[in-house]
Amino acid sequence: MKVEHIGIAVKNLASSNELFSKLFGQEHYKVESVVSEGVSTSFFMCGETKVELLEATNPESAIAKFIDKRGEGIHHIAFEVEDIYAEMKRLEAEGFQILNPEPKRGADNKLICFLHPKGTNGVLVELCQNIK
Repeated sequence: MKVEHIGIAVKNLASSNELFSKLFGQEHYKVESVVSEGVSTSFFMCGETKVELLEATNPESAIAKFIDKRGEGIHHIAFEVEDIYAEMKRLEAEGFQILNPEPKRGADNKLICFLHPKGTNGVLVELCQNIK
């Protein structure tokens, strides 16, 4: 496993892109909508790790609810895995609660699933695998 990206919930993707472009000294490399999750995303490379900015496009989305409750900030940390199905099975056997029973399609050509933060010291953990 390696850290694939850190997800940051933002209220406004355009102004956050400007802020993070100044911070990193480079432009984002991709903007993508994930309709099923109710978000627009933007990606920056930061060394070997990505930073994903997430803006809600639906007031009922997880990101909208997160921002309403906690404000903008780090939403999740994502780990890249070789076989998401095997990792989900392994982690469930270890007692972790998987939030979605099957991986779903996420941004940046990934299959994704999340672990409940109650079992990971309050951190929302995402597993992701490149779609081949």
